[in-house]
Amino acid sequence: MLETRAADARQFVISYFDPERASAEEWAQALAYWRLRNEEDLPGEPLPDDAHTEHNVRQHTPLHVVHRVFVRDTQGTLAGSLNMSVRREGTPDYDAFAPFANVWGGVRQSHRRQGVGSLLLRELLAWMDAQGKTTATFNVHLPESHAFLAAIGATEKHRSIENRMPFAGLDDDALARWRAEALAPGHGLRLEIHAGRVPFERLATLMSPLSELLEDAPTSGLARAPMRFELEDFRAWYAEIDRRGGEHFLVLLLDGDEVAAVCDASWNQLYPDRMFQRLTGVARRWRGRGLAKGVKAVMLQLVRERHPEVVMAVTQNAEVNAPMLAINRRLGFAPHRHDGAYQIGTESLRAFLSTRRLASREAHT
Repeated sequence: MLETRAADARQFVISYFDPERASAEEWAQALAYWRLRNEEDLPGEPLPDDAHTEHNVRQHTPLHVVHRVFVRDTQGTLAGSLNMSVRREGTPDYDAFAPFANVWGGVRQSHRRQGVGSLLLRELLAWMDAQGKTTATFNVHLPESHAFLAAIGATEKHRSIENRMPFAGLDDDALARWRAEALAPGHGLRLEIHAGRVPFERLATLMSPLSELLEDAPTSGLARAPMRFELEDFRAWYAEIDRRGGEHFLVLLLDGDEVAAVCDASWNQLYPDRMFQRLTGVARRWRGRGLAKGVKAVMLQLVRERHPEVVMAVTQNAEVNAPMLAINRRLGFAPHRHDGAYQIGTESLRAFLSTRRLASREAHT
């Protein structure tokens, strides 16, 4: 259910949303709000239906816990939201993750510039203090979100680009050439392909080498715990794509048992016209030999063969990752949106909020 307390007797109320205790009416309000906010922030994008959204919110995640906060106006309308995700206690390397919280949310367009954002920030600060968190990370793409975070004193630590590519423009001759060059006998590499699922026994052997490649990816100045792949995440993800319908593709180039290059991607029935490119990485000693182009070529050809309905590839690249951006441009990827990762500590957040006089609609928090 929603546990509430007065945020302002005349204007706003803070509500805590527990997916397991929420009533049918509270769920209906939450789903309508999330649908509206998605339409405001991602106009024109396909959206999952309410049943899928509810399942995702209810789903147990083995490595993370999400705390959800709503703000209501005097009519009971949901005006804004805050979501705070943290590493679940007792999971591996919990101490490395303990200082950090990933935060997302927003305010309805109809309720902006009324103090809702500051009210949510006060809630964030109180929660971080209570939980012993010191750094909040926000990932945003809207110009107004960039401006808001800069105004509160958050620092942009990383920039990335969502790139999209139409399959219709792929150059088959270039893909064949890239594949042949990467698989040239002189490299002495072995190709390994998994389509649909990777057996868990094989995934277990790949967690460490793939994590090394992921950790070596450029992330600018983000303060963070080590980035890594974890088998429990794959178990939960595979269960989800088993439920909704989907596939995981993994292409490896191996030097003996060592991973020289990797490319993985996914497809699911929620967005049947799209392929989502995930990690492409090359071990340092193998760079400069065309392996990234090779594994990408194999992946694109594989997905096209298995899913001719796919018309678009979507991927995320760090702005500082010039080599990968160059490869993607040659394939036909073009920027769709620019994202920024901002971080702010509790002391900076406290300093900002100390300058915000509690207006009448923000009083009594």
